[in-house]
Amino acid sequence: MATEVQWSELQRDPKGVAALADEGGVRVRRRDGAALLLTREDRAHSASEGSVAAARALRNVLAHLPSDVAAALLDEFPWVDVLPAAEQTQFVRDFARAFQASAEPGQWSVLAQTITEWRSTAAIHADPVLAGKLGGPIDEDFGPVPGPAEA
Repeated sequence: MATEVQWSELQRDPKGVAALADEGGVRVRRRDGAALLLTREDRAHSASEGSVAAARALRNVLAHLPSDVAAALLDEFPWVDVLPAAEQTQFVRDFARAFQASAEPGQWSVLAQTITEWRSTAAIHADPVLAGKLGGPIDEDFGPVPGPAEA
């Protein structure tokens, strides 16, 4: 839980706010923008190392579990249940890889994008009419797509 201070307090008493940061996170509220989170570098570094270690461990655990391991993710992602078995397995692989790819640099957008894409795939599988249309042949073939034109 972070202690909250106003931007003006940080300007007025930086040493006092730094002392609060020694005890834990400090949320600095600003009128003209999003709040800032002030934390010690050693704590941020430890959190980053912990995320990377957890990502590597998760990847290894998932790689050594039986192929029906997708069931373990159903509690968090119940829409996985509508995916075909082969795609459930691929989701688990993609989830583990995206988790590690996000943890290494501390940018979780890769994992969020992977989850969004798989949730969209599950939505298609949940609608048999849409799945049939997208999985069937294309009525008209307009030929090869030309490459980009040079300007």
